[in-house]
Amino acid sequence: MKSRLLATAGLAAALLFPALSAQAQGKQPFTYDDLVAMQRLSGLTVNKAETHAAFQVRTLNAEKTKGVNTLWLSDLKTSTSKELTTASKGGALSPQWGADGALYFLSARSGSMQVWKTDLNDAEAVQVTKLPLDVGSYKLSPDGKGLVLSLAIEEACKTEEIDCTLKVQAEKKADKSTGVIYDRLFVRHWDTWADGTRNHLFYVPLSGGAAVSLTAGVDGDVPSKPFGDEAEYSFSPDGKTVYYSVRIAGKDEPRSTNFDIYKVDLATPSTQTNLTEANKAWDTGAEVSPDGKWLAYRAMKRPGFEADQFEIFLRNLATGETKQIAADWDRSADSLKWAADGKSLYVVAGDVGKTPLFRVEIASGKVTPLSKGGHMDAFAPLKDRFVFIKSGMDYPSQLFVSKPKARLIDDGATPLTTLNDPVLQNRAFGAFEQFAFKGWNDETVHGYVLKPANYVEGKKYPVAFLIHGGPQGSFGESWSYRWNPQAYAGAGYAVIMIDFHGSTGYGQAFTDAISQHWGDRPLEDLQKGYAYALSKYSFLDKDRACALGASYGGFMINWIASQWKAPWKCLVNHDGLFDNRSMGYATEELWFSEWENGGNVYDHPENYDKFNPALHAKDWSVPMLVIHSDQDFRVIPEQGIGAFTALQMNGVKSKFLRFPDENHWVLKPQNSLKWHRTVFDWLDEHTKAGQ
Repeated sequence: MKSRLLATAGLAAALLFPALSAQAQGKQPFTYDDLVAMQRLSGLTVNKAETHAAFQVRTLNAEKTKGVNTLWLSDLKTSTSKELTTASKGGALSPQWGADGALYFLSARSGSMQVWKTDLNDAEAVQVTKLPLDVGSYKLSPDGKGLVLSLAIEEACKTEEIDCTLKVQAEKKADKSTGVIYDRLFVRHWDTWADGTRNHLFYVPLSGGAAVSLTAGVDGDVPSKPFGDEAEYSFSPDGKTVYYSVRIAGKDEPRSTNFDIYKVDLATPSTQTNLTEANKAWDTGAEVSPDGKWLAYRAMKRPGFEADQFEIFLRNLATGETKQIAADWDRSADSLKWAADGKSLYVVAGDVGKTPLFRVEIASGKVTPLSKGGHMDAFAPLKDRFVFIKSGMDYPSQLFVSKPKARLIDDGATPLTTLNDPVLQNRAFGAFEQFAFKGWNDETVHGYVLKPANYVEGKKYPVAFLIHGGPQGSFGESWSYRWNPQAYAGAGYAVIMIDFHGSTGYGQAFTDAISQHWGDRPLEDLQKGYAYALSKYSFLDKDRACALGASYGGFMINWIASQWKAPWKCLVNHDGLFDNRSMGYATEELWFSEWENGGNVYDHPENYDKFNPALHAKDWSVPMLVIHSDQDFRVIPEQGIGAFTALQMNGVKSKFLRFPDENHWVLKPQNSLKWHRTVFDWLDEHTKAGQ
């Protein structure tokens, strides 16, 4: 692929943020303090009249210790946006437009999380639901008669779910013992110990009346834990039927990726019908066509593999006939939405380091890109244009409206928000370029290089070599609040990022290549990509380079600590795997370890030892900063402690940063600042001292 040198702050920024397109020397570099303080935009929804878009904005509180969510409104005629200050009092999130023209949202201002509503004039909010349990998520019926919402119900409560849950929880609170008995996995998931509840769906009439259970007796979470939301359930256009995706737990939940799509009619809520029982892999994202005849959904084919390709399927709701759409399109669908005429689907998918929006035609399967660089975060199709949220490697999520009937919706789009402009317009960002080289098996591999902010021609800069996690992930043209390359560019570092074999967006075979090959194929890509970048970009100082990674990237840091030591002045390992064997027993989502290692740990221990950093820790010598958090149940804290112990026992210069109150990610603002300060102090110590 031909390199695309972006001499400004990036092609997407040049098109969408003209103020950033001429990076002036002398501007203050973008810093991690700027990053943490940015306002974060999400939750796009457009009203039926197509006159207004609503969204939520997360802003730091005055103490800069936590985020506060508020509602915002964009007038699509005037291209102006404003906060709904009255409706937002007490916090507001998850906006949705109702058929009645009201703006609904979630808020805990009454003491528990409930559904509220306001209007275009920012009227005082009115509470819609008054349930005795917190509402976890919700979706409004297209007929305007009600809504479906999720509540956490005690597993023991098969009937009278809400009342029974209140009784069981009162008994738990009164129990003077703190002991908890488990008889099946999960005992904990992501960052939370199992509390005996399941997410269940209920239908609530807007005219009043009791909540009606739609998933009573279902042994599973709807939406799924820990990250599922209302995208996992939907209404039929007439509002009479609900479709949802669920993984039946049984005794094998931590080893299964078998989600199925179920149908439940509001007239007979006690009857649920499994529509995808034949597929033992993942089915999700059900959306009914505008004419009510077809169900579109995304499905994987291989049970137990969470990074399989999400392909697009259609089911005839009258006959049960199922067919695949765009079967020869080698990309995994992240989401899908019907076009108004029912002739195509809008699909977001990763594609060679970017995440565009595509149109997929139902009849022919033809796939047409509708946007270019950057990451399509959310979109809403209107009659002749799109409203969308988009981000890039050098700009955070912002709201835009496209030109009518534009071929590429982000070409000349009008910004609707300027939330972070006071910072963005006065900061220097690093210019980036995508490059390609021959990696493992002589196959094409892509990477990115980022110049430091306020780059000076002819000067050499220390290198931050960032290794992404997943491992089925990508460091591409998107904005991150955790591993953001612009924070490194702002600190004076040149950045190299390689999308090694296993990365997403390059075809399923490329993604598959890493399974059972964690330590050889991707390592070869990283080595060849690093060598290629050094040969091509003269501003990279090979004598002042550090490598950093998290999760799988942290594993790779532990692996290269013995297998590829020579280039590095220092290493940073965040939540990285240290002992693969113990990971196979102690992690919560067992399907992941079993797939990636070709079987379970007790039957195939040799597979877990093939690329086990713990077995090579005696060879470590490069200074390493280890970071881990107590609430990380994916890669348990003992993995970080083990790595630090090995370093200390071997006399290797090392530090251990621990967060008692974080999970696999560092999310709290002050903790994020602590993370960045510690990391950059470590990099500076080993790459800038005496320079």
